[in-house]
Amino acid sequence: MLLFQNLVEETGVGDAIPEEKTLSIVDLIVNGGTGSIVIIAVLFVMLFVALYIYFERIFAIKAASKIDDNFMNQIRDHITNGKLEAAKILCAQTDSPVARLTEKGVSRIGKPLDDINTAIENAGTLEVYKLEKNVSILATVAGAAPMIGFLGTVIGMILAFHEMASSGGQAEMGSLASGIYTAMTTTVAGLIVGIIAYIGYNHLVNRTDKVVHKMEANAVDFLDLLNEPL
Repeated sequence: MLLFQNLVEETGVGDAIPEEKTLSIVDLIVNGGTGSIVIIAVLFVMLFVALYIYFERIFAIKAASKIDDNFMNQIRDHITNGKLEAAKILCAQTDSPVARLTEKGVSRIGKPLDDINTAIENAGTLEVYKLEKNVSILATVAGAAPMIGFLGTVIGMILAFHEMASSGGQAEMGSLASGIYTAMTTTVAGLIVGIIAYIGYNHLVNRTDKVVHKMEANAVDFLDLLNEPL
């Protein structure tokens, strides 16, 4: 029995098991130094801007895509009966890109079809510009955020290796490794912001394309209406 106790003491089997270290996001950010904190703050601002633009545009596009399915039928009835003013009033009361394009065409009835088509196309270009307002900022965030995050990591790595060089190669590996994985947090943050902005940008482009196709379809229907014999 005494031999067993001596063996335990010598081998350290009875020693307490070291506690496992856990990673805290706050600790990773704070321990990264001033440079890491500044870059994380910049990425947070970029994330806020990206989310604001995404939700603001998604609501605007959703509102622009809403239009009464019976709208063109009412326009057709007014034009067929020669009630151009009633058609203009209906377009003015309907707040949508399709209605504004139709109003532009109705106001030019009596002129050559080429002039009417040109007026509708110009109005359509303006409506598309309104729908795509600030969307390019999302694309910029999607591309810039990962690079800014990587810049923070490179700066952290330079500082870590500078510390190792300054200590004559005697720096503790634990401290060095801690500095390296702390520096990597900026890359992770940059990738997260970039992915969110990229997904949001593509979703907005897809929704905008649907509204544009609806505008084009209604413009074609309006021009066909003008070509119909009265």
